[in-house]
Amino acid sequence: MSCPICERRPPKRFCPAKGEKICAICCGREREVTIDCPSGCPYLVAARRYEAEHRKPLSFEEFPYPDVEFLPEFVHERWTVVSGLATAILAFQIESQDLNDGTVLGALEALAETYRTLETGIYYERPPDASLARALYRRIARFVQEFQTQEAEHRGFSSLKESELFRLLVFLLRVGKREANGRPRSRAFLDFLRSQFPLPQGVAKGGSRIIVP
Repeated sequence: MSCPICERRPPKRFCPAKGEKICAICCGREREVTIDCPSGCPYLVAARRYEAEHRKPLSFEEFPYPDVEFLPEFVHERWTVVSGLATAILAFQIESQDLNDGTVLGALEALAETYRTLETGIYYERPPDASLARALYRRIARFVQEFQTQEAEHRGFSSLKESELFRLLVFLLRVGKREANGRPRSRAFLDFLRSQFPLPQGVAKGGSRIIVP
């Protein structure tokens, strides 16, 4: 028998995505590129662990909005919003199994740009062109609107400002750029979010559970 991908080398690794054995070289070369690897694949887990241990800092060109600064305390004080943003993304993934890191980063970047322009007093919205990224963009924006509405009902006003939301989106973008590996079918960032923000019971399709402190 030979590897079903290269048809040359002997297959030695069981690939859960394909349901059969493939060779080690094709496993490494096609992982999250042409093979839609499930998150629990032991070879994928080992590869991500190795990449994390040898990860290089983002270059200036890769770093989202390098001119934007905020202290760690800023994020910690607004962790409820960060958690809600992550939960909205993960809830959307339940409906859209094809969602990957590139799509998530594209939606976050487009929404961050929308709120960046709002800081200047100009409303300019340009959702992503790709349909899945555009749908996620709308889902995250809907969470923000619902959070502000519920906070206003609870407190009498909404304390979440557009400038603050912009920086929180930049924070998630930076985390995403760090965790994502650039492969077209990668879900490393999504899996990282799931490890940090487990979906609470009762999160249904169509949205996230909003908790206003």
